[in-house]
Amino acid sequence: MNPLLILMHLLKPLLYPLALLYGAIVWLRNKLYDAGVLSSIQFSVPVISVGNLSTGGTGKTPHIEYLIELLQYEFRVGTMSRGYKRKTTGFFIAGSDSDARQMGDEPMQYFSKYPEIVVSVCEDRMTGIPQLLREHPDIDVILLDDAFQHRSVKPGVNILVTDYARPFYKDYILPFGRLREQRKAYKRAHIIIVSKCPREITASEMKVVTEQIRPLPHQKVFFTGITYKGLVNFFINEPLTMPAGPVNIVFVSGIAQPEPVLQHLRKQAANVHLLRYPDHHYFTLANIEEIKQTYLNWDAEHKIILTTEKDATRLMLHYTELAGWNIPVAVLPIKISFIKEEDTFKQYLSGYIAQEREDMLN
Repeated sequence: MNPLLILMHLLKPLLYPLALLYGAIVWLRNKLYDAGVLSSIQFSVPVISVGNLSTGGTGKTPHIEYLIELLQYEFRVGTMSRGYKRKTTGFFIAGSDSDARQMGDEPMQYFSKYPEIVVSVCEDRMTGIPQLLREHPDIDVILLDDAFQHRSVKPGVNILVTDYARPFYKDYILPFGRLREQRKAYKRAHIIIVSKCPREITASEMKVVTEQIRPLPHQKVFFTGITYKGLVNFFINEPLTMPAGPVNIVFVSGIAQPEPVLQHLRKQAANVHLLRYPDHHYFTLANIEEIKQTYLNWDAEHKIILTTEKDATRLMLHYTELAGWNIPVAVLPIKISFIKEEDTFKQYLSGYIAQEREDMLN
């Protein structure tokens, strides 16, 4: 076994008191909100929040993109994220001169794929939403990214995403586990989505998961999986012309959970070499040189460098260096697909937005 894993296993009991302390602080904060001591603001414009109880890796980003694609042709859509690990602070709206340093990688991913919508970032959504609406009063619906714990804003629809492989009901609070707050916080959700489900999941397996979640009468549980799309050329954002024969992939990953992508690539490629970096990592020139040398020193034919959409927004900061290599660099887009009851999900959101818009007119 890995010595680091052994050390972490031995130290884990020491984290339990810290988890109790952290859990008590979060519990008190939630109680203050529940009692009305700390106030939550509900806006007249429809607000849909997508978040989780765990620290990263549940698949919030493709679910936000699903909502964008679902709504953007009927409504003027705005998104608001915190802009995790961006190099700026305060409120910003993405524009033609924006990059991942200013906005963060996930908001830049939304903006690069859906330039018709309004993409914004602000640490404090309570003050950020009014600023967003002042600058774009035509917005019909706001999607809040990773805002389940941001209780100063009360969304009309609160969507909780949990990973099928690591569901919240089997996890523990930080730092003993990965939960940001107690399991029972799931009760604030209107919709619970179990993400990254295997394609072969059965109805009986979904029933077992639903029973373990124990949804309240007003809650609905849905199941989604990941679909991998065709590779895209990093430089021109068009389908990549693949080398002839079995391809060898240098997979550059700076995401929380690269394992599912890695498993998919290993089924498709002759060989995969993983270069793993921390989640939301901003690549340095030394990293860029490491990626190049890994590619050049690999004694294999039909090679490409491949990365995720989220990583691509940060690699784009080194576009000039990458373009000078004359090496194929590809991006692997993903999307979510509902295992069942997609129409029920769509009808729920449509009904909510229609009711909110009707209330605004009355």
